[in-house]
Amino acid sequence: MTRTILVTGGGTGIGKAVAAKFAVSGDVVYITGRRKDVLVSTAAELGSSVRPLVCDSTDPEQVTTALAELDGPIDVLVNNAGGNTDFDLPEPDGLAGVLARWRANLDANLISAVLTTTAAEDDLAPGGSVVHIGSIAADQGAGSYGAAKAGLASWNVDLAKRLGARKITANVVSPGYIRETEFFRDKLPAERAEQLVDATSTGRAGIPADIAETVYFLASTGARHITGQTFGVNGGAHPTR
Repeated sequence: MTRTILVTGGGTGIGKAVAAKFAVSGDVVYITGRRKDVLVSTAAELGSSVRPLVCDSTDPEQVTTALAELDGPIDVLVNNAGGNTDFDLPEPDGLAGVLARWRANLDANLISAVLTTTAAEDDLAPGGSVVHIGSIAADQGAGSYGAAKAGLASWNVDLAKRLGARKITANVVSPGYIRETEFFRDKLPAERAEQLVDATSTGRAGIPADIAETVYFLASTGARHITGQTFGVNGGAHPTR
C-alpha cells in the first residue's frame, strides 16, 4: 500500500536520505525546506514520487500553507528540519545576543517540530508514525542546541501518550557524528572529526543512510508497539543500558 510521507528539511543530508528510502519503497514523499532550488533538485533526483514544498518550519503561516498542499492523510511525519544555528550567528553581544542565539536554536530544533506536528495532527493516519531527528548533543551537551534537542525528546514523551489512542507512534532518532551533511557548514577541523570517530565503538562516522534505515524501521509494521522512545544511532559514542 502506498503511503504518504512528510519529511521536513528533506532537501539535503539526513532528510534527503530519509526521503530516498521511502521513495524507493514506493511511497509518495513530500519534502519541505526553505531553499526552493535545493528542493526541486532533490525531487528531480529522487523521482516523481518526491514532491517539493517550500516551507520554513518555524513559520506558522508557511507550515499551514504547506500542509494544505498534501493529498490525503499523512502516514509518516519525519521532523528533520533543524541544525545548530550557532554556526550561522555571530558571537553573542550581551544578554540580547545570548537570547537571540538561544531562540534561534529552540525555534529551529524544537518549535519547528511542535508547529509541524500540531498542524498535521488531525491529518495523521491512524496507525501511523511520527519520528523526530534528535541529537547526541541532548545527552552530551552543546549549549542551546543540545538543550533544544533534549527538549524535543521530552516533548515527544507527551506526544506519544496523546497519539497512542489512535495507534500512532512517536519516537526520536538521535544521531551521533554524521558525515555527508551540511551540519558543520564545512567548518569541522579534521582533528575534531577524527576525535568524533575515535569515540565510537564501530570506528567510523555515521552516514545519512544509517539514520534513514532507523527511521524507516520505526515507521514499519514491526515497530507498532514502540513509542515514546529515543534511539541513539551513534556507533557507541554514547552507550546506554
